[in-house]
Amino acid sequence: MVKKVRLEPIAQESTVETNGNLLSVLLHQELSVLKECGGRGMCATCHIYVNDGMGALTPINRREQRTLAIITSCRGNSRLACQARVMGNGVVVELPPGMYVNSIQDIESLIGRRADQDLLHPLTGKVLVEQGKLITRSMMRQIDESKDLNLNDYFKHSR
Repeated sequence: MVKKVRLEPIAQESTVETNGNLLSVLLHQELSVLKECGGRGMCATCHIYVNDGMGALTPINRREQRTLAIITSCRGNSRLACQARVMGNGVVVELPPGMYVNSIQDIESLIGRRADQDLLHPLTGKVLVEQGKLITRSMMRQIDESKDLNLNDYFKHSR
């Protein structure tokens, strides 16, 4: 049976089969979702907020809990779209602001420009470059050398 899901802030409605995941809804709407881990619940690139209808989704499993625990922009209504399966109507989903980056080269190609939106780390959701900030070579070195992000290690091992 088909269930309705509303996407905010774009005010679009979409449908998904019962027990279909929210990731399929986002991809059906051609929204920019990286699904870097292949839908296994191990990255943050399909992180969403459930503004309404949390009870119409499957419960959070342990893997999703562990991943949500490291996402810096996590809230009480956070879910991973790949893990949240729709069981009932009334789900309202909001995409977090910003864009997850595929690789360090994605940011390097923007040197000399201002970020149109927050650029986010693909694993933790941490803001690498804030919206409106000028992207400079020194900023890239700082990101590259940052031990807490382990961005280089992530990109080396995820390919």
